[in-house]
Amino acid sequence: MPRAVAPRVRRVPPAAPARPAPPARPRRRLAPRLFRWSVALAVWGMLAGFVALFWFAWDLPRPEEALGATRRPSVTLVAADGALLATSGDLYGETVRLSDLPAHVPAAFIAIEDRRFREHHGLDLLGVARALVANVTAGRIVQGGSTLTQQLAKNLFLTPERNLRRKVQEALLALWLEHRFTKNELLTIYLNRVYLGAGTFGVDAAARLYFGVPARRLTVGQAAVLAGLPKAPSRFNPRVNPSAAVHRAVEVLEAMAETGAIPAAAAMQEAERLRFPPAPSRDAGWFADWVRDGLGDRAPPTADLLLRTTLDTRLQAAAEARLDALLAGPGRAAGVAQGAVVAIEAASGAVLAMVGGRDYRTSPFNRATQARRQPGSAFKPFVYLAALEAGARPEDGVSDAPISLGGWSPGNGNWRTRGEITLEDALAHSVNTAAVRVLQRAGGPRQVAAVAQRLGLPGPFPRDASIALGTAEVTLLDLVVAYAPFANGGQRVAPSGVAEARAEGRPIAWLPPARAPVIARETAEAMRRMMVATVARGTGRAAAMPGLAVAGKTGTTQDNRDAWFIGMAGGTVMGVWLGNDDATPMEGVAGGGLPARLFREILETARGRQG
Repeated sequence: MPRAVAPRVRRVPPAAPARPAPPARPRRRLAPRLFRWSVALAVWGMLAGFVALFWFAWDLPRPEEALGATRRPSVTLVAADGALLATSGDLYGETVRLSDLPAHVPAAFIAIEDRRFREHHGLDLLGVARALVANVTAGRIVQGGSTLTQQLAKNLFLTPERNLRRKVQEALLALWLEHRFTKNELLTIYLNRVYLGAGTFGVDAAARLYFGVPARRLTVGQAAVLAGLPKAPSRFNPRVNPSAAVHRAVEVLEAMAETGAIPAAAAMQEAERLRFPPAPSRDAGWFADWVRDGLGDRAPPTADLLLRTTLDTRLQAAAEARLDALLAGPGRAAGVAQGAVVAIEAASGAVLAMVGGRDYRTSPFNRATQARRQPGSAFKPFVYLAALEAGARPEDGVSDAPISLGGWSPGNGNWRTRGEITLEDALAHSVNTAAVRVLQRAGGPRQVAAVAQRLGLPGPFPRDASIALGTAEVTLLDLVVAYAPFANGGQRVAPSGVAEARAEGRPIAWLPPARAPVIARETAEAMRRMMVATVARGTGRAAAMPGLAVAGKTGTTQDNRDAWFIGMAGGTVMGVWLGNDDATPMEGVAGGGLPARLFREILETARGRQG
């Protein structure tokens, strides 16, 4: 048998001993690293913020200084009824306190501009969010996110540029304002400084311009119109676009109803009641210039001056309208290019109306106060006054026969010689030969000149008999003022245009011109009666008005170069002059024609408006 072969056993070497595993590295914690990075970022962020803040703020104005410097001194003139007439510089009305205003005035601005004004601290993030939603919903900008305080900061301190830097500066200043002032103080400053179009700053100036009333008399609807202006002062200007102004006012009224400032039912009622008065006198510029020229050193150099003048807007508007109509109609046909009107209160000399020409914008030269022209027979009352003071009486007789003095022979026009007439008739019919004889009876040219000067005419006067026919040059204003003693019982007055003056809202002394007796009362009354006869049956018949005692005197110069009528009625003395700047003769225009007619038409128009 074969031998069994044992299997070969393969020796496997023993395994090498295993090396020990290296120790595991400890894991770094993430939180401390994040913390350190966060601190670093915060520090750098703060530094960057401070740098940015410094960059935004380095050229900010000093608010305390800016508050006192943002208003330039100005002179604002308003009419006797408060209607705005003119201003030098920006239009600022009277400074108003919150307590002076009806509650609906500030409520209107808060409702439409900043409903959360009483709650925020200068910036209103909720307001910004609300405006964003409203604008996205409407697809256009219908609301702004600026608070009243931000608007105030922008208006007071910043230039009108619109960029990121200005917005940040606006926010910084708003925060400062909120820290510096109470809410009521901020609202008061805002209402006195907000720009409301047409050059007006503050609610009082705008109220006077657009509605002819001070801010304290604004109705709810009027307040809504003003509150709608800051958004777009030009577009919503009630004079330029009244329909847009009303539409915007309705939005304000609805906002007022939503905030509870007015009942909801009142919103539409107020909108329906809105009325915009006509613009103030378009040609009161002559009067405004005359008042400003007379201020002298009485105007405070560093304070806004508000002057309530004596101007009667009804009479002024009537004078402008009737003169314009006359020059465009019958005056044009007769070769009359210019005219002037002045009316004063006989008792005080207060100027009630002044028109210095056809159009102030075309020619600001004031023909009522600057043009010296011969008055013709409108000077004769001073001749007859001198005669009465010398002992003559209105019923005394005087010859109307031709007269010659040193080769000079005055004519009587269409007057037919009667031989002898009364002094009253001689004045009423403006008989020249009789006037020369009355001059002689009165004491001659020197005595008549002294009487005229006593009543306010400055001269110089001719030293011959021609003075009786009005050859001395005068201004219309001087002549009207010189007639005042005939209407007020013999008191000389000085013309004045200012009734009250205020500087920064405080009254300042403004003494009215003093009156002085210059004619005995009975003599003044006799002269007035003689001039009543002139209108009743003499050359001034065109000025007569039913139910009103009108006294006056006509005047016409050689070749119809000047035509005058000076009249007195109802406590008013008013003078009219018609002519041409180059003294070109007019065609048949005499004082008893167009000037007397214009006097009557102005008074009728003014009295009709008052009625």
